[in-house]
Amino acid sequence: MGVVLAVGVGGGLGALARYYIASAIQSVGSAFPWGIFVVNISGGLMMGLIVEASALKLNLSPELRAFLTVGILGGYTTFSTFSLDSALMLQKGQYMAAASYMIGSVVLSVLALFAGLWIVRSIYA
Repeated sequence: MGVVLAVGVGGGLGALARYYIASAIQSVGSAFPWGIFVVNISGGLMMGLIVEASALKLNLSPELRAFLTVGILGGYTTFSTFSLDSALMLQKGQYMAAASYMIGSVVLSVLALFAGLWIVRSIYA
């Protein structure tokens, strides 16, 4: 139960951080979504720092590791987990799987979003 609680609390904190950081950056008034762009990149950086530091030096408990990675960074941006999964496949030499995962995740997610928009519009239009 400790890991589940750690993920839940961390997820809430990460989501709040995403909201405030992205809003603060976006408030400069640009059409480009700089706020989420910065959140996604910084989340990837933080995931790399946490995962490598815990593998090489830190002895994190399962609860703390879940709190930081799945919780905080998962709430902050799932892009960090996507980036980690992609990097692990590339490091293992699974280039086709990594390319399929990366391209498929981005393209299919955007297509799924458009499908959701279309479904709701067809119901309520």
